[in-house]
Amino acid sequence: MPATEATAAPAAERALSAPQKALRKLGLVRPIDLALHLPLRYEDETHLTPLAEAARTLSDAPLQFEATVVHHEVAYRPRRQLLVTVEDGGERCLLRFFNFYPSQLKQMAVGTRLRVRGELRGGFGGLAMMHPVVRAAGGALPQALTPIYPTVAGLPQPYLRKAVLGGLEQADLSDTLPDEVLSEIGHLRPWDLRKALSFLHQPTPDTALAQLEDHSHPAWQRLKAEELLAQQLSQLRARRARQHLRAPVLPAQRGGLHEALLAALPFQLTGAQRRVGEEIAHDLARAQPMHRLLQGDVGSGKTAVAALAACIAIDAGWQCALMAPTEILAEQHFAKLADWLAPLLAPRGRQVAWLTGGQKKKARADMLAAIESGAAALVIGTHAVIQQQVRFARLGLAVIDEQHRFGVQQRLDLRNKLSEAEQEPHLLMMSATPIPRTLAMSYYADLDVSTLDELPPGRTPVITRLVAQARRGEVIERIRAQIAQGRQVYWVCPLIEESEALDLRHASATHAELAAALPGQAVGLLHSRLPPADKQAVMQQFVSGAMPVLVSTTVIEVGVDVPNASLMVIEHAERFGLSQLHQLRGRVGRGAAASACVLLYATPEGGRLGDSARERLKAMVETSDGFEIARRDLAIRGPGEFLGARQSGDALLRFADLAEDAPLLAWARRAAPRLLDHWPERAARHVDRWLGGRMDYLKA
Repeated sequence: MPATEATAAPAAERALSAPQKALRKLGLVRPIDLALHLPLRYEDETHLTPLAEAARTLSDAPLQFEATVVHHEVAYRPRRQLLVTVEDGGERCLLRFFNFYPSQLKQMAVGTRLRVRGELRGGFGGLAMMHPVVRAAGGALPQALTPIYPTVAGLPQPYLRKAVLGGLEQADLSDTLPDEVLSEIGHLRPWDLRKALSFLHQPTPDTALAQLEDHSHPAWQRLKAEELLAQQLSQLRARRARQHLRAPVLPAQRGGLHEALLAALPFQLTGAQRRVGEEIAHDLARAQPMHRLLQGDVGSGKTAVAALAACIAIDAGWQCALMAPTEILAEQHFAKLADWLAPLLAPRGRQVAWLTGGQKKKARADMLAAIESGAAALVIGTHAVIQQQVRFARLGLAVIDEQHRFGVQQRLDLRNKLSEAEQEPHLLMMSATPIPRTLAMSYYADLDVSTLDELPPGRTPVITRLVAQARRGEVIERIRAQIAQGRQVYWVCPLIEESEALDLRHASATHAELAAALPGQAVGLLHSRLPPADKQAVMQQFVSGAMPVLVSTTVIEVGVDVPNASLMVIEHAERFGLSQLHQLRGRVGRGAAASACVLLYATPEGGRLGDSARERLKAMVETSDGFEIARRDLAIRGPGEFLGARQSGDALLRFADLAEDAPLLAWARRAAPRLLDHWPERAARHVDRWLGGRMDYLKA
């Protein structure tokens, strides 16, 4: 870029005022962005209540009156404050301000008539208001409720209201939905987009606030319907676009690596694994890129299914890449898959490659050379797999484990690793966090979903117990008993170092405590700041059985497989997410021994657990079904956090709620193909209006 162009953008940015920069920070760039920036709540400034009447009917609702200043002073006890006494019709009210400017003293000079709005309080000292909104009396009253918008520092409400109304005037809000598409939701037809938005930004005073707050008003329903339709259109377009893309044709071969691995596996596949394996094999044999989500509960055998899919790709002369979110999980995959596949690949002159950020230069160079030459048939690693210097000879299949832990851009980068012209690799995304049906219908509408709904035989049920922090000593006694029986124990902590904000025991202190309580026993410590070689050494000791107790942060959340571990203690369980708790519990119960998970929780001093924490812990005790856990997790957290939507920086749905708006979602699924087939230009405008630059992210 020429220097003049490079410096022009920062100069233009500097020329923006503070409120303009704040608008950009909120993502309010296009007129339609402003038009779709809806109020959090409303205030009723459309009428005045005489002060005497307000005094007779005190309530918590804010009210507005006009009165004359009869006294004001700056007092200093118990702290500096501005006290203003106003009077109207013989009734007096004290206005109290702890934060004020000299200009406000002039604004509220004795004799000035003011319009005051706030919550009126009564008591022995008479009527009072804390920090009311004050302006000069007189002037016309608003004809609509006053919107209060989500904002950031440097963006006052009056400026934002003016900007939003400007966006509403400038935005193209022409109707994109023909009557034929609206026929099923005909009751929303009168509320076209312009009318719905104009109403929601400036509702009339007679509107029931409850309908606005719970989003049940028809204007809100119209917005939700349009948003869901935009999302379904985007997903449908992505699915159809994939039909025109090309991927390598990878047919399953008789007598090849796939059959050799099936014969070598030390267990029989479950019926679910066989069914899902056939679905994947069918996809790989087509020239259209596979875009499949493989979901299954903890321990359902996703790795074996992925290994068999990799064998099909390798048999056909292509490479497979498997990317995992953490080095420990990637290493677990490498250990397991190399054990299964290396003996079968060696006679063919191929190998399993290992690639992470912490590798030594020589080992990394060797791996990169093997990947580029094609000698590395299967490449396993962390995000290092998608770095620019990694060049695959022929990447035919990309597998992403715990896909919700990756940012959208990382998934797109992996898909772009196939150098063949106008082709992309088949993509298999795996998740041990099952996706509830309503979520799959919405966010994964362009994906084919395979589900492993059957656990392999031999998995023992895990008993889950809630234990208060005060009974910590009893838990340590339980650990001593497990060790005496030759068993191993995990103890998981939420933080590495002490935090002043959160009074949590850190992993180091717990490690020292357990080492002192269990003399003569090896107690390991594992956390993300350990050098890779030290992590590997600690894990190897625990996996081999030489170390009976492992104190860890959540780096062992997924992938670690130690059948001899029979007890999982999760400290400060109230701080963990539900999905995370379920994943951690899945580290035990992998062998024949009876296993337990202890959720050690602490309540705030003199208080009680928050509602969300209580719901999470209750769900863990009541069910071990990953699909039920996922359903409850969705209800507690909402879809954005559940799916890791924060990784892309965009909320996936701003207005619609999947649980409440299932009928509108069902309508949108039926309407999307009709609109796309018969009115493609309208469909394109509709998607652009609602999604803008986020369309590529929804395809990933």
